[in-house]
Amino acid sequence: MASEKSVMLLDFWVSPFGQRARIALAEKGVEYEYKEENLRDKSELLLKSNPIHKKIPVLIHDGKPVCESLIIVQYIDEAWSDKAPLLPSDPYQRAQARFWADFVDKKVFECGGKLWKLKGEEQEAAKKEMIEILQILEAQLGDKKYFGGDIFGFVDVAFVPFTSWFYSYEKCANFSVEEVAPKIVQWAKRCMERESVEKTLSDPKKVYEFVCYLKKRFGIE
Repeated sequence: MASEKSVMLLDFWVSPFGQRARIALAEKGVEYEYKEENLRDKSELLLKSNPIHKKIPVLIHDGKPVCESLIIVQYIDEAWSDKAPLLPSDPYQRAQARFWADFVDKKVFECGGKLWKLKGEEQEAAKKEMIEILQILEAQLGDKKYFGGDIFGFVDVAFVPFTSWFYSYEKCANFSVEEVAPKIVQWAKRCMERESVEKTLSDPKKVYEFVCYLKKRFGIE
């Protein structure tokens, strides 16, 4: 079992990437110090801890920084291995979980950004792409309780923070996630029954307020 003497998370409240780390830490029952970063005036600790990307989240365990959210979640899973695992033990199933978490990383965040940054035909194209992404994920979920089966795991941790952004996607691009991917919405509700998720995810309305702030800041209105 890893030491809990010094665990710190550098994060930003609305970040789905940081929320992954928070959910993983909660699932493992790890106590930690949370440090909210000002991303327009980054702390010396953040710049020192992640000198390459200079981004949150950063997990600092006994003075050693771990960067990039999926790597952080895997680190937490391995460092606190006495608690229920997030990744399956079977090598093939582990590879599949990593594949789908990577799919979420590469597809959902980027496309979601397009939905509030773009207008007109470009936004319509992004909306079509997002619907396809959600339907691909829904097909992978199938009738399972969670992406890995009956056990809440790595892909769920990777994807569920984005569900608090669904409302913003819908408001900006004028579509319904529940209409295009109803099983994903039901899965999200099951995930929200877990204390680790319910206490971590941002209120969708507050996320939308933040998106509106970003649109105004970048002159997208």
